[in-house]
Amino acid sequence: MNPSHSTPVGDDRAVRVTRVSDTQWQAVEDGVVAGTGDASLRPDGRLFVSIDAWHGAAFDRIADAMLADLPQPLHTLVDEADHDEASAWGRLGFTPARREWGHLVPTDPRVTGLGDVPCPDGVTILPAGSAEDGPLRALDRVVRDEVEATAGWRTMPAEILPRPAGDTVVDPSMYAVAQEGDRYVGLVRVTPRLRLPRIGLIAVRADRQRRGIGRALLAHALGALHEAGTAWVRAEVDESNAAATALLAGTGARREGSTLELVRR
Repeated sequence: MNPSHSTPVGDDRAVRVTRVSDTQWQAVEDGVVAGTGDASLRPDGRLFVSIDAWHGAAFDRIADAMLADLPQPLHTLVDEADHDEASAWGRLGFTPARREWGHLVPTDPRVTGLGDVPCPDGVTILPAGSAEDGPLRALDRVVRDEVEATAGWRTMPAEILPRPAGDTVVDPSMYAVAQEGDRYVGLVRVTPRLRLPRIGLIAVRADRQRRGIGRALLAHALGALHEAGTAWVRAEVDESNAAATALLAGTGARREGSTLELVRR
């Protein structure tokens, strides 16, 4: 059963909102779709909502329906420069939870200074797509558990890639891996995008940090992109992550915009 309701919009017209699936709502006005709302459960358990509407009345009606149907807490992402959207969510009781800075990162080693970065003794970088599936997934699970036990995975960039429940490695071909001896100790994930690729994750096991493995992984990823003809790559970093911010700053990356994660509890 798909519940729906109608709400007048200042005259004889009405916006009718229907829940068309478990994760999507649709607003119809005068027989025309006036907006949609979507919900997605992230791998870390956060439930995110988004609304794309033609006008404020449709936005409000969709939001009312979603808030009535979904459990809290609810999260959403907004461009910090979009004051209208931020205000619309604010009226619904959403408040800032964290800020994520966007960066444009050059790939040319003559700019980044990473052209001659050596791997630490005993460490080898396996190019994207060459890691063994089982050990890669095991490493991904280890570093996620380590992050969750310290800063918390909620401080990491909000991930939007669709994936089966419990599976955090969607496409192993996106990952380059640092190998030491017979085990994987670090990884970097580069996600292809239409405009610019995105560095989605750089992580090193806690017991192998502060040895230059993360810097070597970044140098490898940027170098591979440069050789493929890509001049720039995007990366997002939580404003509290001083180490990642410093790592990117050392490459000549420039800050470009910010995203706010808002939450309603």
